[in-house]
Amino acid sequence: MHFSSVKEYTEDEQTVLYLRDTCQQAGVETHALGIEDIGWDGRANSFVDLECRRIERCFKLYPWEWLWQEDFGVHLERDCVQFVEPAWKMLLSNKGLLPLLWELFPGHPNLLPAFWNPEPLGGRYIRKPKLGREGSNVRWVEDGVVIEERDGDYGAEGHIYQALAPLPDFGGHRPIFGLWIVDHEAAGLGIREDTRRITGNLSRFVPHYFGGPGANPSLP
Repeated sequence: MHFSSVKEYTEDEQTVLYLRDTCQQAGVETHALGIEDIGWDGRANSFVDLECRRIERCFKLYPWEWLWQEDFGVHLERDCVQFVEPAWKMLLSNKGLLPLLWELFPGHPNLLPAFWNPEPLGGRYIRKPKLGREGSNVRWVEDGVVIEERDGDYGAEGHIYQALAPLPDFGGHRPIFGLWIVDHEAAGLGIREDTRRITGNLSRFVPHYFGGPGANPSLP
């Protein structure tokens, strides 16, 4: 299993290192590889690492839409690398799904009203780029006035407009929960806190632990 991220980007490298370690503990052989170092072997019609080993399985901490734009992106259709996460996740990471879901299931309790333009929301809404991450290029508007906005490199792909859902404020700390679902069951929880309304890249990841029956009480 290859593990890949952008070289010399400490946060991503440490995340990938942790995941690689769990894989090794499970008895799987692993190799580290920078995204920039992934190569294409035209004779073997396969992606390879710096040792010319064929890449058969790869965890990549790198957006799919960026990967398709790389020089070797034209070969992605020709090799059967088992990527984690898979290519179909490109659809789920595109916020263009949100207006479509609201059209299909208006009023659903797990959805916020979302549209292709701000008019149905009046003067209170969030503008989000379709492919943005970690709060980049998100704009918060109330009564037609921009209350907060974050910079970034997204937006050329277009935007969607969503109803406001302000986070609770605990002494200037605004937490947001991220849930991992595996086979339709909750399997993990992450909590991030930011002092701004829009959760950004420098938000804090809050330690937490939930113990069920028989859990070790000495764990933090």
